[in-house]
Amino acid sequence: MRVRIEIDTKTFVRFWLVVIGFAFAILALYSARIALLIIGTALFLALALNAPVSKLARRLPHRSRVLSTAIAFTAVIGFLAAVIFLVVPPIVQQTMRFADNAPQMIQTMSSQWHVAGDFIEKYNLQPQIDAAINSAKDNMGRILTGFSQNIISGVSSALFMFTSSLLILIFTFLMLVEGPMWVNRVWRLYQNQDRMEHDREIVRRIHLVVSNYVVGQLSVSGIGALCAGGMVFILSFFFREIPANLALPTIGVAFVFSLIPMFGATIAGIIISVLLAINSIPAAIAFVTYFVIYQQIENNVISPTIQSRSIDLSPLAVLTAVTIGLYVLGIAGGIISIPIAGAIKVLLDDYFDRSRAKRKASEKPLAKLVKKLKDADV
Repeated sequence: MRVRIEIDTKTFVRFWLVVIGFAFAILALYSARIALLIIGTALFLALALNAPVSKLARRLPHRSRVLSTAIAFTAVIGFLAAVIFLVVPPIVQQTMRFADNAPQMIQTMSSQWHVAGDFIEKYNLQPQIDAAINSAKDNMGRILTGFSQNIISGVSSALFMFTSSLLILIFTFLMLVEGPMWVNRVWRLYQNQDRMEHDREIVRRIHLVVSNYVVGQLSVSGIGALCAGGMVFILSFFFREIPANLALPTIGVAFVFSLIPMFGATIAGIIISVLLAINSIPAAIAFVTYFVIYQQIENNVISPTIQSRSIDLSPLAVLTAVTIGLYVLGIAGGIISIPIAGAIKVLLDDYFDRSRAKRKASEKPLAKLVKKLKDADV
């Protein structure tokens, strides 16, 4: 049995126009992914800073939104400059110290070379070592070429990061200044007052999720950074090789990387342990022991206590959101993934609530009819 389906030319053309339109839309989004990431990051920062900027604007003369935003930006940039000023010099100092100690380390290794020489001579490994050395010499040119290319790539990446950061700051400033005006224009477009109040409540809940998350994450990161810096400062009394000023870059590194959910604290712990190991291996082991114990306390006591009211998400949802964010958008995606997941949860909760309300409303007439039929039978 053959079934013949006839499609008129107009429908056929419309179908393929829709398919082509979707394809071009996806291609356009992919091409503009960096710009969208910059705008999305600026929007996230604007939502996070909106509450303090609004409170400050209400206290200023003439309720100047521009002045309050400028004050908030000055405070944030000043904080970042202080972090850089406190973190970079000690790290450079430790790097220079490692470079100064490198010749002594090489001399120590060379003094112990006779042990390796006896081992090589005993097992007749000299031909293999000579072949490896000759191969390394042959590949040295390619290695140097690749190294120079990496330097050029690193410089271009640094310039790109600087430009992107500047754009994010400009977008955030303009969003904070003009945001309330554009939001009020959107609300005035509504014809249905009830619908407008409903949507305003949804927006308010999403904004509350983002604000609470930022405040909670800053609090958790701040506590962890101060504890890590205090631990390094205490270790400087027991291990003379550890300088006391190393506590300052410890605080900066721990604070910045702890802003990344799930994995950031581990990255910070590894970096701090390496900095300590340059000076003293026992001090690094002591810090690793402290870090493991503190992470258990933070994950089970500090973080749940602070974040319990910010975002009501299960651990599986948090891990899924962070993983997707890191793989799609990198570190920035890891930071903003949990608030985005919280916003999606708010929208889903609202959708399910409205669906249940519609079902109950549709069931009421049928229930009334059944009751009338029962009463009639009685």
